[in-house]
Amino acid sequence: MTGINGIGWFEIGTDNPAAAKKFYGDVFGWTVAQDETKSPDPAYQIFTTGDREGLRGALFDNKGTAPNHAIFSVLVDDVNLACDRTEAAGGKILVAPQTNPVGVRFAHILDPSGNHFSVFTTPTT
Repeated sequence: MTGINGIGWFEIGTDNPAAAKKFYGDVFGWTVAQDETKSPDPAYQIFTTGDREGLRGALFDNKGTAPNHAIFSVLVDDVNLACDRTEAAGGKILVAPQTNPVGVRFAHILDPSGNHFSVFTTPTT
């Protein structure tokens, strides 16, 4: 895992996960599978890429409820503080801070130019 304030994850959200699985599989040889340790939601599947030591990520079936996206995620110490700093720096909160069932806290934000990315913290033990 990357250090604080480093890019630690990526997510590809789509309303057509079958087509995305095929595309990323055909182009890069990536596969996806459910990983209960990352998310119990079957709509959120984890990519296996050719680089076992590299950046990890997931394919998210947004079921048409959110825009399709391919974003990076920055590991932060405090999601709420990162959101406060985002707004102070002219950005916007797209998805308010929340915690998933396995304890990952995250938010989606827009930079001042409208670029979408997310911030997250790992579960505390």
